[in-house]
Amino acid sequence: MKNFLSDLRADFPASIVVFFVALPLCLGIALASGAPIFSGIISGIVGGIVVGLASGSRFGVSGPTAALVVLVLSYIEELGSFEAMLLAVIFAGVIQLVMGFMRLGTIAYYFPASVLRGIIAGIGIVIVIRQIPHVLGYDPEIIGDFGEFALVGGVANLENALIFMTPTVLMISAASLLTIFIWDGFLSSKHRFFSIVRAPLVAVILGVILNNNFDLEAHHIVEVPVTENFTQFFSHIILPDFAQLKNIEIYKIALVIAIVASIETLLSVEVIDKMDPAKNTTDPNRELKAQGLGNIVSGFLGGLPLSQIIVRSSANITSGAKTNKSAILHGVFLLIAVLAVPELLNMIPIASLACILLVIGYKLARPSSFKKIYLEGWHEFAPFVATVAGIVVLDVLKGVLIGFIVALICRIRKTNEVVLTKEKRSNITPEMAVEILKEGNLRFVKNLKTDRNLLKQVNENSGSQNPFAFILSCIDSRTSAELIFDQGLGDVFSCRIAGNVINDDIIGSMEFACKVAGVKLIMVLGHSGCGAIKGACGDMSMGKLTGLLNKIKPSVEVARNQADFAENEFVEKVAELNVELATKQITEQSEIIRELFDQGKIAIISGMYNVSTGVVKFC
Repeated sequence: MKNFLSDLRADFPASIVVFFVALPLCLGIALASGAPIFSGIISGIVGGIVVGLASGSRFGVSGPTAALVVLVLSYIEELGSFEAMLLAVIFAGVIQLVMGFMRLGTIAYYFPASVLRGIIAGIGIVIVIRQIPHVLGYDPEIIGDFGEFALVGGVANLENALIFMTPTVLMISAASLLTIFIWDGFLSSKHRFFSIVRAPLVAVILGVILNNNFDLEAHHIVEVPVTENFTQFFSHIILPDFAQLKNIEIYKIALVIAIVASIETLLSVEVIDKMDPAKNTTDPNRELKAQGLGNIVSGFLGGLPLSQIIVRSSANITSGAKTNKSAILHGVFLLIAVLAVPELLNMIPIASLACILLVIGYKLARPSSFKKIYLEGWHEFAPFVATVAGIVVLDVLKGVLIGFIVALICRIRKTNEVVLTKEKRSNITPEMAVEILKEGNLRFVKNLKTDRNLLKQVNENSGSQNPFAFILSCIDSRTSAELIFDQGLGDVFSCRIAGNVINDDIIGSMEFACKVAGVKLIMVLGHSGCGAIKGACGDMSMGKLTGLLNKIKPSVEVARNQADFAENEFVEKVAELNVELATKQITEQSEIIRELFDQGKIAIISGMYNVSTGVVKFC
């Protein structure tokens, strides 16, 4: 009971923050999906309460997602009704349940990263395009369906949108966008209050105030059914059209929704687990089952398809949540809001929600992300662009298929592994070298190591070598740098010594690597459960090993002076301090390396390898 109350003291305020983040997004995503506004709230409630109870994630928050906006909108049009689409949502949930029981929780690992990033960017662009009419106050009663804007000549219809825009709506949009930019860009870093109360909520409140002054027409305002009790609440629920059970398209659409929702959920799980201060891991198969149950319930109650969402989940962590009770409570608050204050929700201008989605779309498709992927090479950029173009011009499914085909072609054309030549190595910056190691470790952890023709690499490296990094690690048999970072022959200098300590011979080797061979990065890599560290902590003495362990003793003394640790914690703390000490000693003991570092020609970093998980923590 004591732990329950202690957790609740942290979870309750966190759930309020998540509620404030989720409410405008639930409304806005329903709007962008061409679905009843009420369906977004239903999905948020189910994602909070049902998925929250069934999920094993401590911090994951589920609900309607922007990633499915384009799918839902197009499928409502394709099937002819929202009720038919709800049936597809139910079967999408069934598919996710089956995937969970079949232990397919690692499915996201096998999607090309470039295609995944293309999906995100493509959806972001489509969201932006579809919100422009709402931002401008483009009157559907004069011009026609909003969907016409993107589906039939978006550029041509932009002219009409500008001609028939509503000035008062445009003023609200401008005020909402300005509020979001100022709040997120400047105020959020100034005081905790501005990080707790999120910009979307402030934009909605401002929109309500302006709406009361401008008295917008009804079609420019949110319309949520007003309910006074649970009986009225359930009377507004839209039921699935079970007459469509014989329609084969229902099952095709369900499969696509299940795949996209599952991928987003599993990617969110991966990101949020890394943010978890306690480093707990979520069972991806249990999470798929929870999401499947949530989509089944959401479909039956007239809600949108849902998934776990990074934005809300990260807000949950940063707000100090301790358990999944925070996610559950946010769902309860959404239910209370619909029952208690629907009149207030019906004062929200659609333009304010459109501005929130406009910003979300921009963040999904930042120009900087295009530049970053371009710098990674054509084999990453081509599938990315193909996926984006396919989604924007055609639809999500066709865009993904095009991206996969292009990724496959690039994979075939790319020789099993490109050996680093002196010219290619010269184009790698120190920062890029760090990213290469990070991406390699990610592949290693996911068991997606690059296929290499090692004999070919032997032949191509026989005349010269052009490594980009020097990695100092322990002799421990579990810490092979080439494997941990998924690198091939000739890619890195690997120097190994017990306890990854520094001596003159190692410094000399580093000087050769940097000054003569031209590497761009030095990394000192320690690891958990290190025998040399344990020996130093236990004052072990044995022949020549004694002198080596003495080099670790300064880190032992520092750890003893910092705090009282349990035995295992103490050893790991010493390991971390020893890596920091070794990294510092490199520039202290080598003028050559210090000059190269000061000139920005090399980077010097450290890291800790977890022998239990395979993950490298970069410091």
